[in-house]
Formats: sequence, C-alpha cells, structure tokens
Amino acid sequence: MHKTLFLTFILYLYKIARMKFKYLLLTLFLSSIVFSQQNQLWKGYFSYKEIVDVANGNNKVFAATENSLFYKDLILGDVSQVNSINGFKPEAISCIYHSSQHNITFAGNTNGLILAVKGNGDIVTKVDIIEEVPVPPNQKKVNHFYEFNDKLYISTDYGISVLNLQTLEFEITYFIGTAGEEIKVLQTTVFNNEIYAVTENIGIRKGNLNNPFLYDFSQWQTFDTGFWTGIVTFNNQIVAQNSNSRTYRYNGTSFVEILNTIQNANFIKATDDYIIITTPNHVFVLNTSLVQVAHITGIPDYSVTFSSSIIVNDNLFIGTEKDGVFSCAISNQSIFENITPNGPERNYVFRVKSAPNKLWAVYGSYTLSYNPIINDYGISYFQNETGWFTYPIDDLLGVKCFSDIGYNPNNPSEVYFSSYNSGLLKLEGDNSFTLFNHTNTGTNGLEQIPANSVTNIFDGSIRTNSPTFDKDGNLWLTSAFVTKGLKVLRSNGQWQSYELANILEQAQVVRFAPIAIDKNGTKWLPTRNDGVLAFNDDLNNKFIVIDDTNGLPTTIVQSIAIDNNNQVWMGTMQGLRIISSANRFLSENELTATNIIIQEGDLAQELFYQQPIIDIAVDGANRKWVSIADGGVFLVSPNGQQTIYRFDKLNSPLPSNNVLDIEINGETGEVYFASDKGLVSFLGTSTKPSEDLEDVFVYPNPVRPEYVGTIKISGLMDKCNVKITDIEGNLVFETTSAGGTIEWDGRAFGKHKVASGVYMVFVATEDGLETTVKKIMVIR
Repeated sequence: MHKTLFLTFILYLYKIARMKFKYLLLTLFLSSIVFSQQNQLWKGYFSYKEIVDVANGNNKVFAATENSLFYKDLILGDVSQVNSINGFKPEAISCIYHSSQHNITFAGNTNGLILAVKGNGDIVTKVDIIEEVPVPPNQKKVNHFYEFNDKLYISTDYGISVLNLQTLEFEITYFIGTAGEEIKVLQTTVFNNEIYAVTENIGIRKGNLNNPFLYDFSQWQTFDTGFWTGIVTFNNQIVAQNSNSRTYRYNGTSFVEILNTIQNANFIKATDDYIIITTPNHVFVLNTSLVQVAHITGIPDYSVTFSSSIIVNDNLFIGTEKDGVFSCAISNQSIFENITPNGPERNYVFRVKSAPNKLWAVYGSYTLSYNPIINDYGISYFQNETGWFTYPIDDLLGVKCFSDIGYNPNNPSEVYFSSYNSGLLKLEGDNSFTLFNHTNTGTNGLEQIPANSVTNIFDGSIRTNSPTFDKDGNLWLTSAFVTKGLKVLRSNGQWQSYELANILEQAQVVRFAPIAIDKNGTKWLPTRNDGVLAFNDDLNNKFIVIDDTNGLPTTIVQSIAIDNNNQVWMGTMQGLRIISSANRFLSENELTATNIIIQEGDLAQELFYQQPIIDIAVDGANRKWVSIADGGVFLVSPNGQQTIYRFDKLNSPLPSNNVLDIEINGETGEVYFASDKGLVSFLGTSTKPSEDLEDVFVYPNPVRPEYVGTIKISGLMDKCNVKITDIEGNLVFETTSAGGTIEWDGRAFGKHKVASGVYMVFVATEDGLETTVKKIMVIR
C-alpha cells in the first residue's frame, strides 16, 4: 500500500517535472525566437582594436577586446564577430581560450563570469563563480584557462575552479593556500599528471591529479618559492616566466635561465612547436630546442603596445592595446598584416552625432565633476559605403579630449569638435583643420582658465563643450571655469562672449552639459551646480535661471531636450522636470519646472523619480528616449504617460546599462546608443515627417516567407491617414502617422497573418489635399 502510494507520488513528481521541463524548453525556445527577431532591429558598431588576449584553435585565430570577440578562419579567410548583437555580453574580458577538441571558445571576466561560445554560435553564460564561490566579488577575476583530459582548469584570484568540458558544469574548486586560504593563481599547467599552479605570492604549488583528496589544501605542496608570473608544459618539460623578466626551464632539479625578456611578461603561451612570450614592447618566439626564432619590437607605421600573442600554422598573431591584431610569418618578420575588423577607435564612445551620410564619434570625456579625462584617441566617422575612418590624434593639431560634435546644417562638410582641454577644432572638407583657441579668437572669444583660488586649475586649458548651430547659422558653445562661459561664433566669423558673473554667484566655476536651442532661438544651458540657464540674445540678452527654488530637484542638470511641441525636458541627477512651453520664456521673467505624474495601477507616481538621467533625445514622433545611469534606456510616449520600450543589458543587445549619449537619425529613424562598452543602434520607425507625399516608400517589398519583422511605410507627412486593404478592397489595417514612418505587422487588425497576395496602401494627408497609393506583395 505504502509502496504503491510512494510510486504514485514519484510518478506524479515526474509528470510535474516533465511538464515544467517542457515549459522551460518552450520558454527558452520562445525567448530565443524573440531575441533573434529583436536583434534584426539592432546593429553593432564595435571596436576590435583594444585587444585583451588572443588564442588559437581549429585553424583559426581568436581575439578578444574587453567586451567582444572576433576570429579569423585561416583556411577560408573569413572574419567573424561575436558581440552583444549575437547575445554575447561579457562584463570585462580578462582572458580567452579555444578548445579545439570541443570547438568551444571561453571568455573569462574580471568578475568571474565565464562565457562559452559554441561552434554553432550558441552562447552559454556561466555565473557559478559569481554566485557560488564564497569569496568577495573583487577576488573572482579569471586569469587563465588550461585544458587537460576533458577538464578546463580555471585560474582565478581565489584559486582554481574545474569545469567539465563535456557537460559544461563546474566540478570542484581548489583553495590552495598553505592554510587553505584563497590565493591568486595566475596560470596552471599539467606535467606527468601533476598540476602546477603559479601563484602571485607563494611561488608554484603542485598537486597530483590522481589524488582523490586534492580538494584538501594539505594535499598540495610548494614546488618553488620564487616569484613567478606564468608556466607552460613544452616539449616534455616545464618552462616558466619569472617576475625578474627572465624565462626558465626546469631540468629536473632546478630552474635554468633560457631567455631575458627585458620586461615582465603579460602572457607566456605554448603550442606544439613554439613558446610565445609577450611583454608590452617585445614578443619572443622560441622553438622546440628553446632557440629564439623571432623577436618583434614594433609594427611599422604604428606606435604599439603589445598585449598577447599566439602562433597558428607558423604565423605569428600579435594583439595590441589600441591597434588591433597584426600577423606575420615566422619566416618573414618584416611584413605585417592588420587583420582587425573595421570599426571605431574604441568601444568607450562619449558622443555621437548623426550628419548627412555620416555618423561622427569622439572618445574624450570628463567626470561627473567635469574633470577632463585626457587620452590619445582621435575622431572617427562611419559611412555606409566605406565603413569607419579615423583621424588619428597626431593629425589633429595637438588637440585632445574631444567632448562633443556639431555640424553646419547649411554646409555638412563643415564640422566642429569641442575639446575639453584645447578649444574648438574645425574640419572643412576631408582634411582641412583649424584650431580656435585664445590666440586667434580675439578678446571676446575663447579664453584659458584663469588661475584663481577657487578652481585651483593652473593648466591653461580651454574646456569647451557642445557646439550647436542656431537657425541663423551661428555656432554656440560653452566654456567651463570662466565667467564668460557662453560663446558664439557668428556666421560672419566674429566671436562674442556673454558675461555670467552678474547672473551666477559662482560663475568662475560654472560647468555646462550639452546645450539645446529652441524654435525661438532661446538657448537652454544645463549646468553642474546652477540648474538651467535660459538665454536669448534677440531679447536684449535676457537671462532666466531655473534651479531648486523653482522646481528642480537638484541643481545638477545633465541633459536638456526641446521636443517637437517646444516643450523643455530637463534630466537632472535626481529625476526629470519639464517646462510646458519654451514660449513662456518670451513673456515671463520666472519659469517653474514641473514633474510628470503617471498612473501605475492605483498609484500615482513621478516619472523617473529621483533617477539620475544622463541624456534625453526626441524622435520624429515626439517620443522621448531617456538614458538612466546604470539603468539602460527608456522610450516614453510624447507626454511621458506610457513606457513604450525599456532596453537594458539583460533584455536587449545593449552592451552596457550606462548609455552616455543618444543620437537619432531623423531621416531613417535609427537610434544610436553610445555607451562605455560599445556603440549600438536600434532601427526605430519614428522618422522626421516629409513635406509632401512624393517619396512614400514601402519596405520590404515583396514580403518573403522568411521575413519576420514589420513592414514599414516611410516618407509620410505627419498625421497622415494610412489604410491597407486587400485587392478586393477589404480593410486589414488603418492608422495615423506620427512622424514620417508607420509599421504594419502583416496581420489583419493584429489578429491573423494576411494571406499571400497584393495589398493596397492608401495614404491621405490630414486635410485630404494630398494622396498617394502604393502596393505591397506578400508571399507566404
């Protein structure tokens, strides 16, 4: 009786588990489909130049940046990229490894995250180290992978974890300190079935892999007490790299020096035929007789710092910190090929600007307190026809730390780049640069930061920001730490500055976020500590200050946007505020900012309550894209009452939740997200409305069976009525355009998919004065 009940109970549990398993599989399957379909709306613009590590396997060379991979098939010559668009989302890659036997590429991260990319493109995310290993988060960095007998030995900052390569499950973790404590393990190898582990501070520890009690720290012994950085098994012997910048082999009783590497090594690696040792300025290659056969000290025409190297098929592949991956034959070390995929200079993109036929990007940045972060990155732009091109820093007249971009709408080949260090750089055409600074803009132009007791800044810098054109062709920009912080380069070439000392108590320390200009020519200036300044030079230089005494939750304002109805949207470090109409500036002398209250069920709450807002952008349908610090991006309706999308690292291809800049191509609707870990875009549908219906366009057309996205009708005027019928005149869809593009999901009023056939698109303007008709071919 009890046995029967027990078996019945077990059968019941089995059925429940089976149902749950089927549900899980279905959920994963559907999630995969949704993610796959969603990714068709996304594009990646990643850099592959800042190489962290390289690896070899299966006639391929693999290279990793901090947040992406690429690999080249040396037989076919193909180069493939793996990034967040594919679902590959690392935290910060520290090392990689490719298992030829299992055809899996592993990427270890500084926080213990491990990503496994299978040969079929599937990505497995392993968070076991992050969640289960009982050590502080800052001690979980992955330093090295070593494969032996279907197991992957993972060297970390706490010890060694072992992954079963057949099941991709963790088996055990070894804490190998002399008292069982966590210690940093830099690299492991196996020789004569003993595992050798190089530690940071207690020498080389070893243990016998046949020992079933190896999990007990007392079963490990100290092999050598020296200070070592790496170890490999090569040609039936142990070779190790010491912190004294020398390489040694073990002769059975002691270590014997074989090479002086001049600098401490980043990596020591071994193939069947070679040892490769990489330092910041040297790459050494030794053959099986431990004879040096290559010594690379530089790459012609590049000033490089080496990061990691490997050999595949007698070709040496060298990763660099800023210039990608170079290859040369071991037999000819004078001819190098750069195999790096085309892309921007780096993945940390600070500002982007969409101009006709070009997307501009700069990489200089400043902190929350507006301290410049000086680097040696130049200026890049992207063109669909040619890809990415970069003006290197050496060609930019000594200017560094580019903070923003502005182009002349009347002459898009005239582009301005503000520098948070050196002034304003102008580009005319393709290669003509002019630098504006305190030496050539007159007494009323750009000025160096004066030495004073308040700022304690004596570097002579000129910290300009956000060059923005008004409708009359005047270029406005701001300058930090000077009392005349608002500048303009008039269309006639004359400079003018505006004194703020009579407006702000601490004008000498004022700092500005990117400015916005409304339809009336009023300039809206968000500041670090002074709220928002509104200014109009056509109204007798009228100023109004909006701060925490009239509606702002804080005086730290990071972003400002003017929407299509001339409303002012202000993003602060503690939430969102709006001014209902910028026109109020014309007639009022005081402006009060208000919040937006939304209804969440039975609760009324403030939109983005106390959230630190980084940027706001307005699309063609007057919707607002809002980025939140470490919170991803929101798309809200024109009045902010509905959230249309929320994108973050978990549910979208965003490589980071810190989106530094949002830029929208008004013609195509493409929305660019510049983050601290890469540039991606979302193919939105809200484009600028057209002035007529001459260029209404339907795409894709025809709609083929394999297509899973929406059908778009672009080139519309605002508030057009769009009706779609079958060939017999039966209505299947109707909507009103907001902006220049609408979408149709290919269904009859959102229900069933329409059948194969020709469908008619009838478009009429709001007043009915203009109409057009298009056709769509649907093939099922």
